[in-house]
Amino acid sequence: MTTKLCQEPELARRALATMWTIRRFEEAVDDLFARGLIYGTMHLSIGQEATATGVCLALADDDLITSTHRGHGHCIAKGADLERMMAELLAKETGYCRGRGGSMHIADVARGNLGANGIVAGGIPIAVGAGLAQRLQGTRRVVASFFGDGAANEGAFHEAVNLAAIWDLPVVFVCENNQYGMSMPTSRAFRIPRISQRAAAYGIPGVTVDGNDIQAVYDETVVAVERARAGEGPTFIEAITYRWKGHSKSDKNLYRTREEIEEWKSRDPIGRFEAAVEAAGTFNRSEIETIRSSARDAVRDAIARAHAAPDARPDELRDAVYA
Repeated sequence: MTTKLCQEPELARRALATMWTIRRFEEAVDDLFARGLIYGTMHLSIGQEATATGVCLALADDDLITSTHRGHGHCIAKGADLERMMAELLAKETGYCRGRGGSMHIADVARGNLGANGIVAGGIPIAVGAGLAQRLQGTRRVVASFFGDGAANEGAFHEAVNLAAIWDLPVVFVCENNQYGMSMPTSRAFRIPRISQRAAAYGIPGVTVDGNDIQAVYDETVVAVERARAGEGPTFIEAITYRWKGHSKSDKNLYRTREEIEEWKSRDPIGRFEAAVEAAGTFNRSEIETIRSSARDAVRDAIARAHAAPDARPDELRDAVYA
């Protein structure tokens, strides 16, 4: 039996604070990009906060994750420093990669985040390699690998999941099915109704959950993590969710309707959890507002500090080149 998050004050506060921090961070990044203060492109996860938060809440501090091009939420849920994240996006010397990597290349190995990845499905084989390393080193660490629905049709996905399955590696595969691989709907990209059905081909458990229900995500991840930690091998979790924004900042959203987006906004994972904690009597409306405000203030502080940091120096770009 897993813990009822909405009835446990410490876990409920952590869950709600994490989701609001992700939401406020992503909204701030959206605004900074629109004002020309962040360059390149951006892949926002607004609307998907419950998946990253629910999975990472079920992990131990020393467990590991691999992320995706839409990875800000994963970084925050795993405990990344907001100032260093924002500094990286603003191309500052104090960023996680000294301003050289940007949005799609944030890594925080000290906290178990093995990195975002600009290559679709690129993090999945890394997670399996990390899982093998834990096996060889005799640790009890588990690796959670985040990836999108589009990645489930890449060759790297099939090879990595198969290897993890036959070697019973401690990996939890988390497919964030947000309905579209760029502009391609999953209904056209898959012949099966649930991507989790793929798990059967590799002889591992596969389950589909409501990715906008943090309790459902947490419950299934707890089971998968316990199974992996016990040496019983990987699990495939498909979390059905939705990104409110386009694939990237250049996406004009011509492939979906305004009505569809609004319908999914009505399933807002943060609002659902707030209603649950209030109904359980864990927090009242004032306490919930305090958690919201704290997340907003933390992001504002990170932006101010990151802006004040020194810019990354172009003449030092070669410092991190190995050969």
